[in-house]
Amino acid sequence: MNRHQAREKAFQMLFQLELNKRELPDALKDNEGNALQDPFLMKLIEGVTAHKEEIDSLIASHLENWSFDRLAIAEKTILRIAVYEMRHMEDIPTNVSINEAVELANKYGDQKSGKFVNGVLSKF
Repeated sequence: MNRHQAREKAFQMLFQLELNKRELPDALKDNEGNALQDPFLMKLIEGVTAHKEEIDSLIASHLENWSFDRLAIAEKTILRIAVYEMRHMEDIPTNVSINEAVELANKYGDQKSGKFVNGVLSKF
């Protein structure tokens, strides 16, 4: 699995956690298989989960005329992954994290999601 695929899988799992208000260990049991063998995928999932409060606070501080609670789950999840990468994974260039987040937003969000995600992340 390449990193792009791992990000997409991480997005899907974190989205489900948020949507269903589940805990990570329960979700991991439901998703056992080869995908969870990928170290990058697991680092994203576990890192975003472990630093969720810190990440959410950072995102909220970079929103203009918008509250964090009003964000759709897709955008919230995508922003969390990108901010985690930007803050905790020094081997990934910031522009790569932003580009990957915009791609996910364009795929899973609405028509304006990519521009919104890009705008928020460009402030970091």
